[in-house]
Amino acid sequence: MPIFDKGKNIARTKTIEESVLIERLCQRDAAALDYLYDHYSGALYSTVLRIVRKEEVAEECLQDVFIKIWDRITSYDSSKGRLFTWMLNIARNQAIDKTRSKEMSQGRKTDDIDNLVNRIDRQESAESSIETIGLKEMLTKLPEDQRFVIDHLYLKGFTQSELAEEFGIPLGTIKTRTRMAMKELRSILNVT
Repeated sequence: MPIFDKGKNIARTKTIEESVLIERLCQRDAAALDYLYDHYSGALYSTVLRIVRKEEVAEECLQDVFIKIWDRITSYDSSKGRLFTWMLNIARNQAIDKTRSKEMSQGRKTDDIDNLVNRIDRQESAESSIETIGLKEMLTKLPEDQRFVIDHLYLKGFTQSELAEEFGIPLGTIKTRTRMAMKELRSILNVT
């Protein structure tokens, strides 16, 4: 366990025991925040990026995540889980909030032609791999309403809320159709 001097730069220390790190963060030690960022930002960034899907938005969101961690560190309770899990939940929630923001909604509606072309290229690539594993054929065994929901959620990248809003289908109906479709697909695949 490293010993901390008041002026020591802990960000350069290789490993810090979690309890010591938390204590230093609660004491508002900026060097502890540097250490935290150096050791955890990569994992948190990849989580955020998977959700928001845009690098510049993910970078902005990651900054917000670390501000929240810094502001809320005194509310962290080690009896409820590890520090990383707590931070991961903050990152995930921040990213989800970001995707629901007006800024992201406007951005989706005004994507430029390059993004559209790239999305089409990726979709064609995904469709060819989907064809290879026989997923499209399997989806034809679903009732039309369930197939529509699964196609839009898993193959076209809609969220349940976006699908409900875009097509005027109640969110509860989307959730029910998804659940029923998954149950049906499990029985088709003989998976329990």
